[in-house]
Amino acid sequence: MKAIVLYKIAAGKTREDLMEVYPRHRARVDEFVAQKKIISMGAFPEPTSDGIGSMGIFVDKASAEEFVAEDPFRLEGCVGHYDIAEFQDVMD
Repeated sequence: MKAIVLYKIAAGKTREDLMEVYPRHRARVDEFVAQKKIISMGAFPEPTSDGIGSMGIFVDKASAEEFVAEDPFRLEGCVGHYDIAEFQDVMD
């Protein structure tokens, strides 16, 4: 079953803060793309009303958890909160 990750931007973090960490985050994304563990990932043009700034779709929950555990965005304080949820993709 696929899984999604939703990242809430940490309070006080600016776009500049995120862009400073982005190259390290992108390297992590590229690793998971090469391993075929990520289906899609990206940022929203504007954070949602509750601060959600980005979303990733993973092949399964274990891959999503593995990604988040070592993602520089989370480790370096850019992510204030995240959620991981499994979902049944009816398009499969």
